Amino acid sequence: MAAGEPGAVQDGSSKGGLRAALGGLTTRGRSFLAAGVAAAVCAYVLGQADLLRVGLLLAVLPLVCVIVLYRTRYRVTGTRRLSPSRVPAGSEARVHLRMDNVSRLPTGLLMLQDRVPYVLGPRPRFVLDRVEAGGRREVSYRVRSDLRGRYPLGPLQLRLSDPFGMCELTRSFSAYDTLVVIPRTVPLPALRLAGEASGYGDGRQRSLALAGEDDIIPRGYRHGDDLRRVHWRSTARYGELMVRREEQPQRARCTVLLDTRQVGYAGAGPDSAFEWAVSGAASALVHMLERGFAVRLLTDDGNAVPGDGSDGFAGSTQESADSAGLMLDTLAVVGHSDGGGLSRAHDVLRGSNEGLLIAFFGDLDEEQTSVAARMRQRTGAAVAFVLDSARWSGGLDPSAVGAVPAEKRLRQLREAGWVVVPVEPGADLPALWQLAGQMRADTQSAGNGGSTGFPGDGHERAGPAGAVRLCGDTPGVGGPAPAGGGGGLAAAGGAAARGPGRGGRARPPGSAGPVADDRLPDAGDPAVADPGLRAGPGPVRRGPGPAGRRPAR
Repeated sequence: MAAGEPGAVQDGSSKGGLRAALGGLTTRGRSFLAAGVAAAVCAYVLGQADLLRVGLLLAVLPLVCVIVLYRTRYRVTGTRRLSPSRVPAGSEARVHLRMDNVSRLPTGLLMLQDRVPYVLGPRPRFVLDRVEAGGRREVSYRVRSDLRGRYPLGPLQLRLSDPFGMCELTRSFSAYDTLVVIPRTVPLPALRLAGEASGYGDGRQRSLALAGEDDIIPRGYRHGDDLRRVHWRSTARYGELMVRREEQPQRARCTVLLDTRQVGYAGAGPDSAFEWAVSGAASALVHMLERGFAVRLLTDDGNAVPGDGSDGFAGSTQESADSAGLMLDTLAVVGHSDGGGLSRAHDVLRGSNEGLLIAFFGDLDEEQTSVAARMRQRTGAAVAFVLDSARWSGGLDPSAVGAVPAEKRLRQLREAGWVVVPVEPGADLPALWQLAGQMRADTQSAGNGGSTGFPGDGHERAGPAGAVRLCGDTPGVGGPAPAGGGGGLAAAGGAAARGPGRGGRARPPGSAGPVADDRLPDAGDPAVADPGLRAGPGPVRRGPGPAGRRPAR
């Protein structure tokens, strides 16, 4: 029973009538009835009239209690309130029960029993004393579950008893409520996992001045709308208040992919790999919604929340909490899928626009690794958290039957452009999230710099004071000139030039990154054969050489 929606107790006449009432005799009532019948028989045999009166009194008393209790029409209403109605796994929720006596007569002894699934704890029972006319009684109890899901609470049962304890009748309310146990969520650090693109941002809105005027298509008035936005022409047409719809600013999109294949996970329980993946997906959804992304939940069987063709829910509006609640309710009941592939999810991503993709994968064989690698081509950036179920279940074999080794599948995903983070048993999601952000930043910096960062690879790296030097070359090249007038190949003003005849191109002043022609100079190069040559912004000339030597013209 939801708050403010009382449920009336049902009349027991429709469920057995007087026969059911006779079945409600307690042990005391049955004993009185048996003793009265025995006394009456003995009185008849012995001819004792006084004993017969005693026997009749003992036998009639429980029957009178049954009739009185059966004819009693208690007008009692009950209200159940959950606080909160949506609770993370492992947390407690409190259930408040309120009983109101709306009749003009007081009630007798009442016993309350609420039906609760066994995973939430034992069934609570309460005994209420006499409730006066127009009075109320309030009780509460706590429920807790480590397993996510949707659990019905109710219906509430009310047991009525007579003052002598001869008979008890059970009446049931018709209403029940549902407690939703959602996955655990953890706060994640604010990192930039998606790069900037045209028209996008890190969840930021476009300026309304750049977005254009409001949409002229009106909508119905909602509580809290500014009256200055009322569209009177549409109001007169439809007969109700209509307001101008504000243009929704474009937001960065994010898809959270959850792999639910049963073959991809091993083990069960709240500490299993699958439950960690569900909890990680829930944390990512809430985090991206809080950052203003339009988020969509996608599973391996192709089911998306919201449905196909939508970019997701906007995260920085007043509907963010409702959007998060809807997707968390979906994750509360998600289970293993019977399918063995990711092809349906790939088909959904194929028809969507670019955006950030955050995936939680189980064990991937060679075929599914290839499908996951192709998913990266349909997104702007992709981060994958890969779980090895064999390690989570305590198995010795690190790979399942028919699966490629872990290092090979991770390398294949990285080569496809994924930021891959392996998940060890009991790993901390915020730490892995931070690691994913660092790996994403390192990937972007490596792509922008065009250098591997390893010495001796033959590529150029930026030196001090804007100079550019060639890795793996002889000392002094690109550095300061040694004493005695010897010079190296230097880049004046941040530009690098080579001698004529080598086919090299000079770097524009102030530019960064590798030179188009990054060949290493050989021994026959004039710039290396004669250390007096110096590259500068003007024509190549011979600098001052050793003593007693005239420069050639």
